[in-house]
Order: sequence, then structure tokens, then C-alpha cells
Amino acid sequence: MAFSAGMLSFFSPCVFPLIPAYIATLTGSSISDNKVNAMKRTVMVRSVSFILGFSIVFILLGASASFMGQLFFENRNLVEKMSGFLIIVFGLQMAGLLKLKFLMREKRVQVNTTRRGMGNSFIIGMAFAFGWTPCVGIVLSSILLLAASVETMGSGMLMLAVYSLGLGIPFFILSILLTYSLKVIKNVNKWLPKLSIFNGWVLIGLGLLLFTGQFQKLSAWLAQFSFIS
Repeated sequence: MAFSAGMLSFFSPCVFPLIPAYIATLTGSSISDNKVNAMKRTVMVRSVSFILGFSIVFILLGASASFMGQLFFENRNLVEKMSGFLIIVFGLQMAGLLKLKFLMREKRVQVNTTRRGMGNSFIIGMAFAFGWTPCVGIVLSSILLLAASVETMGSGMLMLAVYSLGLGIPFFILSILLTYSLKVIKNVNKWLPKLSIFNGWVLIGLGLLLFTGQFQKLSAWLAQFSFIS
């Protein structure tokens, strides 16, 4: 579920259309001839650095959320109901059924993008994670609320690590594809409004599961299919 949330964040209207600009910024290249003009090795290395940057921030946020959840362990049922309610609100917002302005605010961390290299790509990734965007922030907040409801800090950190993979893997793949053609962006863009509505209803369903206490039962059932003993 965390991996799917990462994928949903990637294919949000706030992130997906901007991927060519992100790649151009990371590599210092230009966009012309319907593609990103950069060496594929450079794109790969700096994309990985960017992904590591936002992954570390997300994992630390997961640890913090889990730690806070442990403090309220005795009131776990109340925490789950409050978290479920908030996730439902986030889902209604993403589906377009609510228009709460404070959820549409965006926080940006200024980074010097004139410097190039793995280190700066890593810092830009961290800045991306700290920035609040209307789409990513809603899904990320929902996963953090889930992380607050798990039993251990390690589980919360793992949940955010998997979320980062869901966001990072398609970013890496698309960054390579964009060195060939921007056509994939144009083909997917037309589906983004419908995908945003779908994402909203997924969050609503997730919130209902958590609010009603069914999420833990679902997790326990899915655990029997785990490859990790």
C-alpha cells in the first residue's frame, strides 16, 4: 500500500508534468528536439542521488511519526480513528469534493541549482521532500498517519522507505526515457485529472479502513503472504 502511494504521488498533476524540468535542473541540460539533451550516465547517477535525498527525509519523517504513535500507544484506537478521519478528508480534497485552501499551500526550500553534481542533486532531493505540494503532501501525510499507527518505529521507517521506492523507481525509469523522447509525458498528461480523482477515492477507502479498525485486520491477513519470515 505504501509503494502504491508512492506511485500515486509520482503520477500526480503536481509532479509528473514537471519531471522534464527536474531532470534538466539536475543535469544542467536543455530540453530540445523533443527530448532532454543529457548523457544517460549523468541522468542515471544524478537521478539516484536525487532519489536518495528525498528518501532519507521521508524515512526520518516515518521514524518521527512512529515515535509519536508510540507515545500515544494506550490510546491507539483514538489515534487510528483521528488518522482515518484525516485521511478521508485528504481523499475528499484530492477527489475534488472538498476545496480546503490550507491544503493547497506549498512550501519551498530554496536551493542553489547553478551548481551541478551528485551532492547538489542529493540536496535538491531533500528540498523536494521538505517542500509541501498540494498533491504529494496529501498522500505523504496519509502515509505518515499510517506510520503513526504501526507497532514499531522500524515498521514506520520501512513503510516510508517503500513509499520512497514507489516514488523513486518510476522517476528513475522516466528520467532515462526522457533522454529519448518527451512523448511519454504528453501521453500520460491527459490521464492525470482522472488519475487524481481515482487517487482521492483510494485515500477515502484507506481512511475508512483505518477509522473502522479494519486496516489492522487487512494488514494481518496480508502478512501471511509475506516472503520475509
